[in-house]
Amino acid sequence: MSEQETPNPVFSIEKIYVKDLSLEVPNAPQIFLDRETPKINIQLQTKAQGIGEGLFEVALTATVTSKIEEKTVFLVEVGQAGIFRVQNVPSENMEPLLSIACPNILYPYAREVVSDAVTRAGFAPVMLQPVNFEALYMSRLQQQQEEAAKNAPQAEPGDATIQ
Repeated sequence: MSEQETPNPVFSIEKIYVKDLSLEVPNAPQIFLDRETPKINIQLQTKAQGIGEGLFEVALTATVTSKIEEKTVFLVEVGQAGIFRVQNVPSENMEPLLSIACPNILYPYAREVVSDAVTRAGFAPVMLQPVNFEALYMSRLQQQQEEAAKNAPQAEPGDATIQ
């Protein structure tokens, strides 16, 4: 009797690249004369899609907005992407892999691009703090479960279920 062997899981990086990069300094040159410390707002978003047999593109979009009161100092948006080969991974592990492991790989590259773009625009570099993508993923799952429970049809008093 020969036992069928389960193929080993494969997870590898095929390519990492900047998919999109945008920098705006709408109030230049006057903004360079302002001495107030700006407030920084950071938004992160991830998206994964299959692009071939066992190949997935994962894109991490980081949007960094710097403002002094209502005046925009700069706005940087970087779409850092990667092509990942994922094979022989159980289906229940795919979403966490694409939502946690891949963004963890892409984030340092996105941090570097943001810092470089801001510096080239004439500002002090922005050092993005580390991000716990696992906590973000778990929070999103919990939020989806709460919304599903809230939107589930509620039984009215007097309704009966017959089986």
